Order: sequence, then C-alpha cells, then structure tokens
Amino acid sequence: MRVQLIVLAALALPGSSLATPVAYTPPAETAKLAPGPDIEIVRANCSACHSVDYIITQPRVFKEPRAFWTAEVAKMKKVYGAPIKDENVPKIIDYLTATYGR
Repeated sequence: MRVQLIVLAALALPGSSLATPVAYTPPAETAKLAPGPDIEIVRANCSACHSVDYIITQPRVFKEPRAFWTAEVAKMKKVYGAPIKDENVPKIIDYLTATYGR
C-alpha cells in the first residue's frame, strides 16, 4: 500500500516526465510498394499504420508464402485492430504473396 501511494504521489508531481507528451517525427519513407494488382488497396490499408519498409523487410518465406501473408494480415486485423474490410483481405494477401512471397 505504501509503495502504491509513493508511486501515485510521484505521478502527481507537476512537471513529471510521465505526464509530458513526447513529440516524434518519423524518418522519411525510403521504400515504395512494388507495382501490382490492388496496390492502392494495399497502400490504403497497410501504409495507414506502418511504413512500406516494414512490409518489404519481412523475411522471405519460400516454403509457404501465402500462409505467411495470410497469418500476417490476420494478425494486423485481429491483434492490432487494423480496419481492413473483409472483402479486401484476399486482395491484400494476393498482392503480398505475388510481390513479396518469392
């Protein structure tokens, strides 16, 4: 109980670094999506949350690229809450598999 009170008191202090917002400017985009069918759907859904660098630096999965990208898109939607419409999921998976699955 005493530790909790000390922590709460520290958090309430004026000028506490925990209460100060941090400004962050991300670095400039260094990569572009490769041309392909439904690139605009991919750009609109994937680039809204992370950079293209994040997509293209994923490990190349030579054995089961479709399974890899299916799991990645499902994770983005279910775990991270990406607002991807159900009808766009197969288009995104097709693009990522064809473009970055080799």
